[in-house]
Amino acid sequence: MKLSDLIGKASIKPVAVLGEADVESVLMDSRQCKPGSLFVCMPGKNNDSQSFIAAAARNGAVAVMIFEDRGIAEARELGIAALQIPNEGLAYNEAIWRLCDAFFDHPTHEMKVIGVTGTNGKTTTAWLVRDMLDALGVKAGYLGTLGLQLPNGERELSNTTPFAVELYNLIAETRASGAEALAMEVSSHALHERRADGVEFDAAIFTNLTQDHLDYHQTMEAYAEAKHRLFFGLPAQSEKRFVAAFNVDDPVGERWSIEQNGPTLTYSLLHAADLVGTPLHVAVDHLKLRLEYGGEIEVEVHLGGNFNVSNCLSASAGMLALGYSLEQVRTALTHVRPVPGRFEAVRNDKGIGIIIDYAHTPDALEKLLDSVLELGPKRVLTVFGCGGDRDATKRPKMARAASERSDITIVTSDNPRTEDPNAILNQVKSGIMSGKQSMAIADRREAVAHAIHIAKPGDVVVIAGKGHENYQIIGRTKFPMDDRELAREALA
Repeated sequence: MKLSDLIGKASIKPVAVLGEADVESVLMDSRQCKPGSLFVCMPGKNNDSQSFIAAAARNGAVAVMIFEDRGIAEARELGIAALQIPNEGLAYNEAIWRLCDAFFDHPTHEMKVIGVTGTNGKTTTAWLVRDMLDALGVKAGYLGTLGLQLPNGERELSNTTPFAVELYNLIAETRASGAEALAMEVSSHALHERRADGVEFDAAIFTNLTQDHLDYHQTMEAYAEAKHRLFFGLPAQSEKRFVAAFNVDDPVGERWSIEQNGPTLTYSLLHAADLVGTPLHVAVDHLKLRLEYGGEIEVEVHLGGNFNVSNCLSASAGMLALGYSLEQVRTALTHVRPVPGRFEAVRNDKGIGIIIDYAHTPDALEKLLDSVLELGPKRVLTVFGCGGDRDATKRPKMARAASERSDITIVTSDNPRTEDPNAILNQVKSGIMSGKQSMAIADRREAVAHAIHIAKPGDVVVIAGKGHENYQIIGRTKFPMDDRELAREALA
């Protein structure tokens, strides 16, 4: 596509355009550029990718999208085309998604797309929706914390919802794989930064809103407002019929369900709603659930823990919002698989329950441990930490949530990143309840091993915070580390 045609199709208005080019790909990583690439420069607080224009050109980039005059000057020196968009407010982000949506010819227009947002439950809910669609014979993809899952393969991603350039490349890849539907997590960061704009959602699910990411959003109000856009902003960019599914057990979900003007589906475990769920039996590796939506069904699901009752209900609401029947929901739920790192059991012959879970917010940790307590263990031993360079205000809250519900709490490192691990531990420990047994072991391998070595038959060891992650970030380096493997090492 000619650069000038792409600019016109995207309906963007550059402040400057230099030259013409035949654009064959749109990329934001200079190392991935190839002949025919349009290299999109991304602004950054510490550096910006305008520094890599020459590298992109060496790799074959024929055009560049930039946000400062110096980018135009460099493009002229290199003999490549350029378009300049002002970096004011969100204008640059807006131009990026419009350009990508136009280049890939509106990749979500023909697919069924369902978004999931909320503090907790996004990953499991989106994963379950993908599994449920697949069980009904619909070729479906998943995009989120667990990476990109396609009918013909999978891979890891660096962000829950990638930046717009990468996101649109991934969506185009999903379409090319033959997928007829896509279940995707939509993070508050992505919504605020316009990464997911232009995606034509058929439905979206709101799970809940509790404290998280205040290091980025600063206030709960701003955090909520970012998620609000998925239901009240993005649908206006599409001609598709959009259905919003709200968890009305959450006060924010209840309020938004009243505000929503278009088609709405409410769901609840506690109150009157369009879809009402009732747990009939919950065990460590399965549960039985009653669903009422006009009619009534009972279904056994191969997932354990009480919070998975909520996740199954959220996923069912999403499927109903997409237009599937209650009977189809029952059929689909019987086929879903456990989600990696979400209430994942490490089987052993010691008589010890070992559960790996991604819970990394106070609310998620509370729900996780409440689910464990409902299984009737002799004791609960909880190993957890808090990530560095992230919201520090939740650290003592995490400790209180753990120590209130555990017989022994072991505080350890999560991903310390550039912070001092011991300083993080001291902040976490300040929230431990008085009189409750606890200890701090900075080395995560040692902490997991200690918990398993002191556990007795009938006890449950909960290792929380990292779930499916197979690394630990110390400084700016990722080191191999997997809680499931740490547990197996300790058992051996």
